Amino acid sequence: MKPPVPAGTRPRPGFPASLAAGGSKGQGASPAKRPLVRAAFSDSSARPLTTGLGMDSQAVRAAMVRKLEAQGVSNPAVLAAMQAVERHRFVDSALVNQAYEDTSLPIGLGQTISKPNVVARMAELLCHGHADKLGRVLEIGTGCGYQAAVLSHLSREVYSIERLRGLHERARENLRMLRIANLHLLLGDGMLGYPRGAPYAAIIAAAGGEDVPAAWVDQLAVGGRLVAPAATGPGRQNLVVIDKTAQGVSRTVLEAVHFVPLKSGIA
Repeated sequence: MKPPVPAGTRPRPGFPASLAAGGSKGQGASPAKRPLVRAAFSDSSARPLTTGLGMDSQAVRAAMVRKLEAQGVSNPAVLAAMQAVERHRFVDSALVNQAYEDTSLPIGLGQTISKPNVVARMAELLCHGHADKLGRVLEIGTGCGYQAAVLSHLSREVYSIERLRGLHERARENLRMLRIANLHLLLGDGMLGYPRGAPYAAIIAAAGGEDVPAAWVDQLAVGGRLVAPAATGPGRQNLVVIDKTAQGVSRTVLEAVHFVPLKSGIA
C-alpha cells in the first residue's frame, strides 16, 4: 500500500516528464518558444566507476567525517550521509587522491564539486529542526551529482536540475550504478526552479546570483527552508537562509562563501 500524501502537498509528477520552462507565475512566454526541461532516469547500462588507490575503504570517509565533526557539523543524519556517499566516484581519476580533502575540485565546464564542509554545512542548515527525513527537495545545479547523492539520504525525494548538458550527462553516468530510487535528474534552467514538483520542503542551490530568484521562493512550501549563496554587496557572497511560514518569509545572512555564478538558460 502506498503511503498517504501529506495534506497540503501535491503528488510527485510522473516520469518521464517534460515541462515548458517559463511556466512559473507571471511568465507568459509563448509555448512554442519555450525550451523543454527534461527528466532523466537511470538505466541499466553503465561505465566503470572510479576505484582503486585505497579510496574504496570506509576508513578514508570516516576520517573525513571526523574532520567535519571537528569543524562543527553535528547533525547525525548529515554525518551518516557524508560517510555513506563515496566522493571519489564523482571526481576525475587524476584527482582521486584529493577526493576526501576539504577542498573544491574541478569537474569540467568551469564548474567545481563543493568542499565536503560546504556540502555538509548546507545540508545541516536544510535539516535544521527536522527529526525525520525531509520531504521533497529541489537542488539547483546538479554538477557531478555528489550533493544530490548526499541529499538522497536526507530526504524522501530529490529533484536536481542542471543547465549544462555535459554535466547533466556526467551526473547520470556517476549516479547510474548507484540506482538511487528517490533521485530524479533534470536538464533545464534552474533559475526557473521546477514548478511541476512544487511545493518543496527544501531548496538548495550550488550557484550564487545577485539575489535568490523569486521562482524558488514561490515553489517553497509553507514551513520549508531554502539555502543558497547570494551576493550581499560588491564582490561579496554569503550563504542565505530563507524560511517560509504562514506569516511570511524571513531571510538570514550567514558566512561568506564563494560559489560559481548562477546563470539562466540551457547550454
